[in-house]
Amino acid sequence: MKVRTQQSPVVYPQLLAAIEQGKKLFAILIDPDDFDLAIAKEILSQLPSFTTHIFVGGSTANYQDTRSTVQVIKKLVNLPVVIFPGNHAQITAEADALLFLSLISGDNPEYLINQQIKAVNTLKDLELEVIPTGYILIDGGTVSTVQKISGTRPIPQGEVSQIVHTALAGQYSGKQLIYLEAGSGARFPIGQQVINAVKDALDIPLIVGGGIRDRDQLKMAHSAGADIVVVGTAFENNEF
Repeated sequence: MKVRTQQSPVVYPQLLAAIEQGKKLFAILIDPDDFDLAIAKEILSQLPSFTTHIFVGGSTANYQDTRSTVQVIKKLVNLPVVIFPGNHAQITAEADALLFLSLISGDNPEYLINQQIKAVNTLKDLELEVIPTGYILIDGGTVSTVQKISGTRPIPQGEVSQIVHTALAGQYSGKQLIYLEAGSGARFPIGQQVINAVKDALDIPLIVGGGIRDRDQLKMAHSAGADIVVVGTAFENNEF
């Protein structure tokens, strides 16, 4: 049986090393559907100086748009570019790493395992760093695109124990990251109590995104325990 080869991981070990040193990380999420390649240099010049990673992906982006976006970003920015896929068609070899997402907060098999199976035919021929990631959808006060597409219910922020248990189930099943997501365009971000409780329970890094619109909210998420905070919509709208 042929075993998939992979280059020595770089992004994840660097992430772990930065966290070990007490650094707080920050990622800008770029949706290929909304990224104008013609003015890419201008857009990327506006990245906050403390940006450590660029995530690329969206709920409906296709392969060619994702590939072109990653290629342009790699030429213009010296930061790790990580695929944050909405579906298996968004995987491209030009990126530095892939968050291999499983929507572990929902019971839709399409996003729990079927999309991952569909990705195998592509991944087995790529030397792409793959980071198994447990993806947990949290209520952000609106019906997010992720909720619409996946057909899954976000966990209410008041159900802290359920969120913690879901995160731990992800860790126990071998995930290397847990991603708490309030969804694009969330009315409010994930609260301090939730982030703190999940971080206290985990032994693996925690990513938090969705609904973060200013630097005070960013600081709150970091202070509560998020190792990586992700901002997308606020950057697209020049609000950050």
